[in-house]
Amino acid sequence: MPRVADGSIPGGPRHVALIMDGNGRWAQQRGLPRTMGHREGVRALKRTIQAAPDFGIECLTVFGFSTENWSRPAEEVSDLMGLVRTYVANDLKRLERAGVRLRVLGRRTGLPDDIAAIVERAEQTTAHNDRFLLQVAFNYGGRADIVDAARKHLDRVLAGETGEALTEDILGAGLSTVGAPPVDVIVRTSGEQRLSNFLLWEAAYAELIYQNVLWPDYGPEALADVVTQYRNRDRRFGGVESATARVVG
Repeated sequence: MPRVADGSIPGGPRHVALIMDGNGRWAQQRGLPRTMGHREGVRALKRTIQAAPDFGIECLTVFGFSTENWSRPAEEVSDLMGLVRTYVANDLKRLERAGVRLRVLGRRTGLPDDIAAIVERAEQTTAHNDRFLLQVAFNYGGRADIVDAARKHLDRVLAGETGEALTEDILGAGLSTVGAPPVDVIVRTSGEQRLSNFLLWEAAYAELIYQNVLWPDYGPEALADVVTQYRNRDRRFGGVESATARVVG
């Protein structure tokens, strides 16, 4: 792919969000327990994080665990929590050295105490990094995030801190994604075509790409396909003039 002087890809996405779907089916196809699919999914995530900056991507947001996933079998939830513990223990120093800032989106209430502490430590350890932003949506739901943002404003009003009416800007400033670049593209793997309560507010003008690859098989080649598809989209944000033409042309 052609690049400009700063190494970025003209017209490429700055912020890619990923719904990492297909771990269970990947395992089922191989006669393996679902937990093995999740473990292979962690390896796919590592490959994708390492490859993303090479495509000019500045921010990657991944859907790790939703507010609805607590209803899964207890054994599977326990294994997913164990993967969080292992991933942070094994990769936090590497992420810090690579200039990656880690943010965890979602509600902290309801998390096991040690997981909440791991999340806090990971964010504090990488807070100074600015080369790449990795956001992990964990115990996250798009509807819940919007409700929480509205509650923050209501609490300020009730406390007498503000009398402003709720606006899009105010609500947006209360979301867990505040400060990140706008989401350019939301990708879902495994061929399923739905958002599943992921980044509902941020998805307003994001491009949607669905790929027929199970998440454990994901890597640089699939991510390159996302960048190519994105560059070929005609983005107008509700207007007439093509945003792609303004960026690339």
